[in-house]
Amino acid sequence: MDKNKRLLWQLPALALLIVGTVIIIRQQQTMPYQHDEGMVFGTFYSITYQHDKNLKKEIEAELQKVDNSLSTFNKRSVISAINRNERVEIDQMFLNVFDLAKQISKDTDGAFDITVAPLVNAWGFGFKNDCPPTKETIDSLRQFVGFGKVSLIGKSIRKSNPDIMLDCSAIAKGYGSDVVARYLTAMGIKNFMVEIGGEIVTKGISPKRLPWKIGVEKPVDDSLAQKKELQTVLDITDIAMATSGNYRNFYYKDGKKYAHTIDPKTGYPVQHSILSATVLCKECARADAYATSFMVMGLEKAKEVLARHSDMKAYIIYDDNGKYKVWKSEGL
Repeated sequence: MDKNKRLLWQLPALALLIVGTVIIIRQQQTMPYQHDEGMVFGTFYSITYQHDKNLKKEIEAELQKVDNSLSTFNKRSVISAINRNERVEIDQMFLNVFDLAKQISKDTDGAFDITVAPLVNAWGFGFKNDCPPTKETIDSLRQFVGFGKVSLIGKSIRKSNPDIMLDCSAIAKGYGSDVVARYLTAMGIKNFMVEIGGEIVTKGISPKRLPWKIGVEKPVDDSLAQKKELQTVLDITDIAMATSGNYRNFYYKDGKKYAHTIDPKTGYPVQHSILSATVLCKECARADAYATSFMVMGLEKAKEVLARHSDMKAYIIYDDNGKYKVWKSEGL
């Protein structure tokens, strides 16, 4: 009898739980998806999220915080002030990115380096003027390159040479995607896709009630970005993804192909078989930085790094005597 009474008392609670679950599921099915896009960090962003109201204003406020800290396009940003050797108190976003960049630089034996900008600029402008930098120019610029020449003292950056420049472009877009993803999660949003300049964070499901489908472009020689073919489409959710590639940003000089990826150690464009590296892990800032690192390191060294990080996967397209081939992490 006591058991029957307890069962009778439990039935209304169970019914309430079922009704509540049905209401939540129905709300999730009928709640619209919002889509926002615009410009940030000198590139485009595209954000899709399931919510009953549009949050573009709030999202752009979060992006502006990142821009104010890390964008070299913003002359009032923290990083711009550091590059001008002005006294500036470093904010938490810069601290987070600087610490992560330092860890990844160490893990990749210097392949990732946020001081490499002078060399990148020298090669970029050199090729545009049809006059690549000389060995003397490269040697002179290398004195300003090297993460070991920059240190964090309290909340200030100390540089061994005032001409050293910091550029977080190979990690800031990924970090910005993380910042927006954290904001959307804090708002209780379960389903979203954040993309800034190709650096992506996904959670939950797409408007089609399926995992998010993200394309990996085929590495076609196309410096004008007129041809966009997909190599593959990945079904992903609850993960971040970033891609770095050499197949658009390159120049030909004297019959030789030069990529935009510069090896911080040598000062010269990398010349190996990787055409694009796509990295997947929980944080987009990490995926962004490691994708760039793998372009510098080459396939075999990239595999060594991946073997040390079980939480990270990669999809790498490389050239094998003129034929595209793919190497991908087990289980991807």
